[in-house]
Amino acid sequence: MTGGRNGVQKNTTAYRVAVSSVLTALAMIFSYIEAILPFNFGIPGIKLGLSNLVVLTALYTLGAGYAFAVNLTRIVLSGLLFSGVSAMLYSLAGGMFSFLVMLLLARSDWFSPAGVSMAGGVAHNLGQITLAALVTSTAKIYLYLPVLMISGTVTGLVLGIAASLILERMGYLQRDVVSE
Repeated sequence: MTGGRNGVQKNTTAYRVAVSSVLTALAMIFSYIEAILPFNFGIPGIKLGLSNLVVLTALYTLGAGYAFAVNLTRIVLSGLLFSGVSAMLYSLAGGMFSFLVMLLLARSDWFSPAGVSMAGGVAHNLGQITLAALVTSTAKIYLYLPVLMISGTVTGLVLGIAASLILERMGYLQRDVVSE
């Protein structure tokens, strides 16, 4: 193990737990910002999903387990604090499916972080609309899916480009940390 800046051991469990805690707090701040200052795109159900930037960064820098913990903790706490249990369940459906898709694509090394993020944005919307179809017992809700797929692709691209810039700056771009 080599020390990072100031002799910090980056491969230790303590380091990863501390960083994932800070990333969870950052994701919570982003969720709070979106709750009080919603980015209104004029189309129902569309939001930027700033906290997904943190989850994607965690996936590439800390590995799958820590990124999953950041994602799950952020969804549950944000749901309880900002949006309620019903919205939390929809966020869980989208967030967990999105995370699974992003993890598989990131491990494949075929996609850049922007591509992984775009697929994650689409998967998030697909997970949420599938839960809505189950709750309402109607498949007609899938008629709204093309709108959500476009929004998931666009917001995923924006967040993916931002994540790529962050990861490049941190020296983690395309690093094989996701398999841990």
